[in-house]
Amino acid sequence: MFSKLRELLIGKTLKTEELEGEKLNIFWGLPILSSDAVSSVAYAGEEILIVLIGVMGFMAYRYMFYAALGIVLLLILLVLSYRQTIDAYPNGGGSYIVAHDNLGTTAGLTAGASLTVDYILTVAVSICAGTAAITSAIPSLLNHKVAIALVMLVILTIGNLRGTKESSKIFGVPTYLFIVSCIVLIITGVIRHFIFGYSPVPLYSIPKQIGDITLFLFLRAFASGCTALSGVEAVSNGIPNFKEPSQKNAKAVLALLACLVLFIFGGLSFLSTIYQPVPVANMTVFAQIAQQVFGKGIMFYIIQVTTAFVLVMAANTAYAGLPLLLSLMAQDGYVPRQFSQRGKRLSFSNGIIVLAAAAGILIIVFRGDTHLLLPLYAVGVFLSFTLSQVGMFLKWTRGKEEGWKHKAVINGLGGIVTFITVILIGITKFVHGAWLVFIIIPLLVYVMLKIKDHYNKVVKEIKLSNDERPNIGIKTNNDQHVIILLGTLNKTFLKSLNCARCLSNNVVAFHVSTDPAATEKLKVKWKEYNPGIPLIIEHSAYRDIIEPLMNFIESEDRASKHGETVTVVISQFVITKWWHNLLHNQTGYFLKSMLYKNRNVAVLTVPYIIKE
Repeated sequence: MFSKLRELLIGKTLKTEELEGEKLNIFWGLPILSSDAVSSVAYAGEEILIVLIGVMGFMAYRYMFYAALGIVLLLILLVLSYRQTIDAYPNGGGSYIVAHDNLGTTAGLTAGASLTVDYILTVAVSICAGTAAITSAIPSLLNHKVAIALVMLVILTIGNLRGTKESSKIFGVPTYLFIVSCIVLIITGVIRHFIFGYSPVPLYSIPKQIGDITLFLFLRAFASGCTALSGVEAVSNGIPNFKEPSQKNAKAVLALLACLVLFIFGGLSFLSTIYQPVPVANMTVFAQIAQQVFGKGIMFYIIQVTTAFVLVMAANTAYAGLPLLLSLMAQDGYVPRQFSQRGKRLSFSNGIIVLAAAAGILIIVFRGDTHLLLPLYAVGVFLSFTLSQVGMFLKWTRGKEEGWKHKAVINGLGGIVTFITVILIGITKFVHGAWLVFIIIPLLVYVMLKIKDHYNKVVKEIKLSNDERPNIGIKTNNDQHVIILLGTLNKTFLKSLNCARCLSNNVVAFHVSTDPAATEKLKVKWKEYNPGIPLIIEHSAYRDIIEPLMNFIESEDRASKHGETVTVVISQFVITKWWHNLLHNQTGYFLKSMLYKNRNVAVLTVPYIIKE
């Protein structure tokens, strides 16, 4: 029943060979990996006005536009910088890989932790902002915004579990509708004012000016508006999500992203100086501009609906980026290995589920309020920006490749500007909640280092040397068929082999290949060690272990006689610390539960105690 429900929700299992067909072209890559940055313009201007209007009154609109210009210039600098990152690191990973390679382990993990926090907040903020757009159009739903946000989170998660290709088609269209709606709004708003002479009247009264502009106030506004730049790094992080030539396609998407954000964010900021929206609780600034340009007609509701959709769809940037980032970190041993495994639909489903759960907790804790979440948001974004830029600067200055000087200037300038920005955001947003990020990121780095330390100790403890050989003195006349399930060749296998030889002379090792590269390494190691029993390798197109194993047991040329019991030997770690269980796949438990259903199969579990 569970299998049928899962298939209904996320679709049939895909073969590993179908992975290339799941990758994105430019047309679908743009809405999936750029939706966060594109959609941020819907609330970034409002964040600037919230800071300025209470002090500056009418003059807030002029300085808002100046802050927007500064953000646009920073966007251009970041895009130029990340184009260089795409060229230098074609396998993705973005800030994590760049910082890890050029600044060391701690810097790399800090970038990884910052991106993790950023992506989780991207989902929470995007969905809450989408909910705000809905409640702006239908105010009676305001009291149900948390429930609405959670429902949208579930829908989005299921869509992404269906795979990259399918989710791009489901969620990509609303992004394009939003882009078109924004372009129409900006052009219509400008024409209506400058050509038809429309003199707008603000929907809400503008507060009186109670002070003058100060550098600190302007920098606070600039820092608040920098949320418009979130998601810029996602393209360089997600290069493997693109079809070949992946680098060329990623750079094309990055260029299109820059043009769209520049036009839409700049255009909406300019319209704000004309139509003078006022930040209020029950209607967004973006909705006020749309109402003044189109009235409360069909176009107003179209814009609100597309805005709500794209703000929710912006979370797709995180759904595409974080699972891939976690898979890279899992391969390096800094997060649980389970994050490196692809699910039924070839997506990194464990990362998707954890992302959704963390975002759901934030939505509940912060009551679905975008303004409460945003102060936490920008710190992680710009910290990862800074580490990436500094890392690239060091790469160019150390390597001194052809044309390194102008590349170093771009990344060096990017590093300086983003470092200043992260300091500004940290100072201005600290008391509003950013202090929490300064605790979470170091805590995540500490946990990652502990996880790596555990894996290193396990590898050291189970590593098999040529001096350690199987027990050859044990003799038995039993020919019962015994199968040892083999993942990797280590001490756990040696212990299982010694146990199996006590039972029978008819012992084989059975390996299910889900990763061709890992299987080739196993073959080489097996030949060098020569345990003295046959090694059977079966490829699993669907990354499933149980079906190839049962087919092998039941096959005529390898199975025992009809009705005879086949013994399957499974190695299992015994962990002394409870939380270490979360770091291992627990494959043995799932295999045993499936094998127990077969009458002619006996299961022997061989424990191996990890002393730590």
